[in-house]
Amino acid sequence: MRSTTKNPLLKVVILGDGGVGKSCLMNRFVSNQFDEHSFHTIGVEFLNKDLDIDGQTYTLQIWDTAGQERFKTLRTPFYRGSDICMLTYAIDDKTSFKNLELWRKEFTYYADLKENNQIPFLVVGNKSDVPREEREVSQLEMETWCNENGITSCIETSAKNASNVQEAFKMAVQHWLRLESRADKNETATNDTVDLSKKYGDNRMSCCVGGSEESSN
Repeated sequence: MRSTTKNPLLKVVILGDGGVGKSCLMNRFVSNQFDEHSFHTIGVEFLNKDLDIDGQTYTLQIWDTAGQERFKTLRTPFYRGSDICMLTYAIDDKTSFKNLELWRKEFTYYADLKENNQIPFLVVGNKSDVPREEREVSQLEMETWCNENGITSCIETSAKNASNVQEAFKMAVQHWLRLESRADKNETATNDTVDLSKKYGDNRMSCCVGGSEESSN
């Protein structure tokens, strides 16, 4: 019998300065195509792609956002409801690396993340195919920045030659799974906790007797 269960849908937002290769990463991952003459994204675009991890298929809804400041009001409304945020820079562009903190702050603010609402951030250093003499950000710099900012997942990619592109999206989902598992364990532990200080009187069953049921909405 064919299962009617839908695949889990995860909203993935790719952020970073204009020109770092966000659209190229998305297109390489979704359709395995690369266009080095692609134009800058205006506003936002999104594509869907299924990804299998440990026997489970996840549908990734990938949102490619415009990196230019003038498109800020167009992109920020789409941050809400995100499950994963990919912070992207180009390894031959030090400024795009320095701006990662600004992108993270922008996402955290407009996604309306609560203090205890953790979301997986993945740092992606794109354009690893550039000659060594053109590199402006080392892998050690990336790893150090991530450690200092509490980000546990980072990877260097090349949309041009497809290096580590599939691995980047897989890493992002695996990070999401770890956070979800941790959240489920914490919720279970909270629900299993009994408040021994609570005193129950003879009317402890009164909520189930007579009267109309209150809406929980």
